Amino acid sequence: MRTTGHGETIIKTSGEVTEALAQGTPVVALESTIISHGLPQPRNLAVAEELEELVREAGAVPATIAVLDGVAHVGLDKGMLERVATDPEMRKLGFRDLPVAAALSASGATTVSATAFLAARAGIRVFATGGLGGVHREWTTSQDESADLDMLARTRITIVCAGVKSILDVPATLQRLETRGVTVAGYRTDSFPGFYLHTSGYPVDWRLESPEEAAAVMRAQDSLGGPETALIVANPVPESEQLDPGLHDRVLAEALAAADREGVTGQAITPFLLDFLVRGTDGASLEANLAAVKGNTRLAGRIAASWAAER
Repeated sequence: MRTTGHGETIIKTSGEVTEALAQGTPVVALESTIISHGLPQPRNLAVAEELEELVREAGAVPATIAVLDGVAHVGLDKGMLERVATDPEMRKLGFRDLPVAAALSASGATTVSATAFLAARAGIRVFATGGLGGVHREWTTSQDESADLDMLARTRITIVCAGVKSILDVPATLQRLETRGVTVAGYRTDSFPGFYLHTSGYPVDWRLESPEEAAAVMRAQDSLGGPETALIVANPVPESEQLDPGLHDRVLAEALAAADREGVTGQAITPFLLDFLVRGTDGASLEANLAAVKGNTRLAGRIAASWAAER
């Protein structure tokens, strides 16, 4: 539990998470924007509960993170999960929004940048999500880059993901991660995943074959010291569960053209494109997204268990 100088609680871990961290039991952080903004009701709550159960099946404790009435909760009970899933006033909070939300007693679901920060502050080392944010297309004119990249460049956390969202500039994002010193390794793959797709077509320099190898990299990070950067474990969605590549490319091109035609820019561009993909693929992109999130959550649980066992 962390408080302000005036004694108000600002970060609170659940009893289960607090006990797990004290005893060295593995813990996996989960973001909450997929619950509040990524899925329709009532499926969103069912998925949130399923993801937590996948973490437990791997032998770890789930710590879904959200801000409720100004308090950042690391680990949610059933009532809190239901609130995140059903409250129409639930905001989407990145790292930069956290102090304002705390001061104004606001509530919101946490994005990758906010979740990574809060998880690390609580002492959690492993985090599972769907896809990262990154460098947007036409960056040279828009200067639009996700805050996820900056946070991962200064936060010691292992994040299991299916690459970056395919609406982004993937090679530019990989270059940016290299520049910022963020380690990227493919999990049983030599190519960077494409979020909805098994591969983006771009190579990765390192390949990990097991949770134990990922945990060994984490130990090496700590032994070497240096900047507190993240480890990205890029875990591809299985080919059998990916979005049809031809359909993906066609609908994405249509979405980009529609965004340009309608003048959609800035923070509005990502939800616009993702929503267009869901509608343009008759929901198939959403199913591929969920398959990726579930696979990442299973793997994160196994990595957390290996990390805890070998410490």
